[in-house]
Amino acid sequence: MTLPTRYTWSIVLGRVFKKIKRVLKKAAPRFELGIKDLQSSALPLGHAADSQQDFTTEEIVIPNFQKSILVISNGHGEDLVSLRIIEALQNQNSDLKIEVLPLVGEGKVFNDALSKNLINKIGPSLSLPSGGFSNQSLRGLILDISVGLLQITWKHWICVRSAAANGRIIIAIGDLLPLFFAWSSGAKYFFVGTPKSDYTWTTSYGKLLSDHYHRLKGTEWEYWEWCLMRSLRCKMVIVRDKLTARGLRSKGVKAFSLGNPMMDGFRKNACPMSLKKSRRLLLLCGSRSPEALDNFRRLVQAAQKIRTEETLTLLTAIGSDPSVNEIEKILVSLGFSKALDNEIHADSFWRKDNYQIFIGVGKFYDWACLAEVGLANAGTATEQLVGLGVPCVSLPGKGPQFKKSFAIKQSRLLGGAVIPCNNSKQFALRVEFLLSNNHFRETLSIIGSRRMGSKGGSAKIAANVLELMFDI
Repeated sequence: MTLPTRYTWSIVLGRVFKKIKRVLKKAAPRFELGIKDLQSSALPLGHAADSQQDFTTEEIVIPNFQKSILVISNGHGEDLVSLRIIEALQNQNSDLKIEVLPLVGEGKVFNDALSKNLINKIGPSLSLPSGGFSNQSLRGLILDISVGLLQITWKHWICVRSAAANGRIIIAIGDLLPLFFAWSSGAKYFFVGTPKSDYTWTTSYGKLLSDHYHRLKGTEWEYWEWCLMRSLRCKMVIVRDKLTARGLRSKGVKAFSLGNPMMDGFRKNACPMSLKKSRRLLLLCGSRSPEALDNFRRLVQAAQKIRTEETLTLLTAIGSDPSVNEIEKILVSLGFSKALDNEIHADSFWRKDNYQIFIGVGKFYDWACLAEVGLANAGTATEQLVGLGVPCVSLPGKGPQFKKSFAIKQSRLLGGAVIPCNNSKQFALRVEFLLSNNHFRETLSIIGSRRMGSKGGSAKIAANVLELMFDI
C-alpha cells in the first residue's frame, strides 16, 4: 500500500482537528494556571536528558482531600493498567472516590474491586465482535457497527460529559478515543498513553513505509493527538518509555515516563519439584475467542514438533475467555489424556507422550516466573512476560488481533525479545534454539526487561497525579 493512500485519513483528520481547535480556542474560557503548571511548563522540552524528565516521588507527603476521579480506558491491557493505577491511588489516599468507564468490552478486570465496593462502574457495556480491533479490519468495523458500536460510543461520551459537569477529574488511559473524550468533556485530565512507543519505528528503521512517516513527525503519536495533549486542561501526559516521552516533549507536550504499570503485581514463586527436571514453556493464546482457541490449537500443534530429551511442560494461563471446557475439547481432539495434578493446583492437567499441559485460570501472575520461554500469541501478557526476562516465540494467525503485522510491530517494540515465526516448523526450531542456548536466551532477557522497564510505575504515577490534583 502506498504512503499517500495509507495516511490520507490521517491528513484529513489533522486538518479537521486544527479547525476545531481554532473555534474552541476563541469560544472557550481561560483557565488559571496553578503553581504546578508553571513548574511543569518550565521543564525542558525536546530531547532533554533522561535525568531531567522524571518527577521525583521520594518524600512526597500526600494530604488527604476529597476528590472524585473518573478513569476511562479502551482495551483489555488498558483496563489492567487502569486497575494498577487505581490500586496505587487508593493506597496513597483512601478518601478518593473513583469511578471507571471501560470503553471496550465488559471490563471484567474490575470485577473484584467492584464486588468490594472499592470503585464504581458507570456507563453501559458492550462486547464487540472484533474484540476492540475494528480499526484493523473493515469486516470487524462493520460487525461492530451492526451490534451497536456507534450507539454505545455516543452513550459513553454522554457519561463522560456528565461526570465532568459533576466535577470529576479524568484519567484517560489508552490512545485517541479516551484522550478525545477527556479533552471534549471540559474537565481537567491526565493522560496515560499505553499502546504507542517510538521503539516500534526506530528499531530496524526504514523497513516499513510507516517508519519514514513517523520520522517526519518525530513520534508515533499523530498531530491531532499531541494537540489534545497540549491542552491547558491536560495536567500531565505519561507514556511507556523515555524515548517516546522525548519525542512528545519536542512537540511541546508535558510528557514523562514514570515506569510501566504493566510490570506491577507479579509474584516470585519457587518452582515446584515436579517441574524442575522438565523444560517449562508458558503458553499465551490471547483473551478473545474464537481467535484465542485457534491460537491455542496451532501453538500446541507446533509445540509437539519441539525436540527435547526432557519432559516438555506447557503452562497455559488463561482468563475467563476462552473457557477451560473449550480448551479441553481441543486437547481431546489432539490426542491428549486428562490426568491428576497433585502439586501445581491447575484447573486441568493433560498428558501425551513426552508432553504435559497445565491449564490455569488467572494463573498468569503465578506461573510467569516459572517459564524459560514463552509461546505467546497475546498482546499485553506477552509484553509483561518479556518484561520479566522471559523471551517469547510467536506464531501469527489470521487475527483480528494477533496477525503478522501486529506480531512484527510487537517484536520491534520489544527489541527482538519476541520472535515471530512463519510456520510451525520454524517455530519449533526457534524454541529449541532458545532452550539449548542459555547465552542467547539471557541476552534477549536483558533486552526485553530494558524495553518494558521496572516495576513500581503505578505508585509513581499515582503520587504525581495526587500531587498535581491537590492544586486543581
